[in-house]
Amino acid sequence: MNILYLEPYSGGSHKAFMEGFKNNSRHNVYDVSLSDISWKWRMSGGAVTLAEQTNDLKVSIDLVFASSMTNLPAFIALTNPRFSHTPCVMYMHENQLTMPLPLGEERDETYCYINYLSALVADQLWFSSKFHYDEFFLALPYFLKKYSERRYLDLIDTIKAKSKVVHPGIDFDVFEQYKATNTPKRAPVIVWNQRWEYDRNPEMFFRMINRLDDSECDFDLILAGDQLHTGSPELQQIRDRYGDRILHYGFVQDSAKYAKLLKTGDIVLSTSRYEFFCTALMEAIYCGCHPLVPNGLTYPELIPESLHEPLLHASVFYNNEDDLFKKLRNILTGKTKPLPVRTLKGINKHLNWKKHIRLMDQLLETVPIRKPLFS
Repeated sequence: MNILYLEPYSGGSHKAFMEGFKNNSRHNVYDVSLSDISWKWRMSGGAVTLAEQTNDLKVSIDLVFASSMTNLPAFIALTNPRFSHTPCVMYMHENQLTMPLPLGEERDETYCYINYLSALVADQLWFSSKFHYDEFFLALPYFLKKYSERRYLDLIDTIKAKSKVVHPGIDFDVFEQYKATNTPKRAPVIVWNQRWEYDRNPEMFFRMINRLDDSECDFDLILAGDQLHTGSPELQQIRDRYGDRILHYGFVQDSAKYAKLLKTGDIVLSTSRYEFFCTALMEAIYCGCHPLVPNGLTYPELIPESLHEPLLHASVFYNNEDDLFKKLRNILTGKTKPLPVRTLKGINKHLNWKKHIRLMDQLLETVPIRKPLFS
């Protein structure tokens, strides 16, 4: 098949997914994408540029694959009639109905409605996790009841019938190229490799490492998350307090350096308030970092049940901040042992692109042709 891939916000996990899909699919994938600036403009106005760029694509397209930042009805209208009868899958990396907001910021429901209309137009919706799927369909009826006298609640079942959970693929092969060093460590290494933004709750991470330090736990830090340039006061305090105990500070573009850093780590933390998936955390786990994650969100579906409370090793889940402190302190002081590297590496190896793409390719070959909603 010839697949047109639409990505109006090509950065971070969106870009990694697009490149992994393109590089591993057995189908011919032609991407039309825009850079990752001003997500609101990309979502509301990016369809115009995407539509224009398809003029240069002369091959016949068998299927459109669009990311969740795409205003799909606008794109199809702007390219009419070229893709009006082409099957379309929308990959739901995130949704604007349930995306967490910083305190004091109100939700702009314009973007919720773009997600909703795009969901109606797509022939299939693929959600990045079961948690994401459940949260979207829990929020949708409340959103639809807010305004219109004709709420179309029956269409929720229509959307649900064409929706499924398809976890994203992850490029684990890049980590196989680089071996862990045998250099002796001064102390256990705690890794933070997620975005330093509100939804990841970095304030809790900051409080946690300070509590550990105050209780005389010894550790070093790797801070390799994105957007560390935001001027967060917590980040500056971390740099001031931990200084030479910070083995790395800042986002890592180079894959070799990133792999080596993760393989240097011992523990990876998530303090997220919300998580549609967690690619960065899965990468760290694959590289041998024992995870300590909230007992909820996407994590229980991504970590095998047999490892939720392992008998001979440290826990993976925590229930609250005090519980995290206790479990993390037990690992740092040697009271409990992290999971073996071999076990950690096997947790999500089935999501390696080279394996996972077979499922995706098979699913894409069965997408039905769009039918009118009101026929």
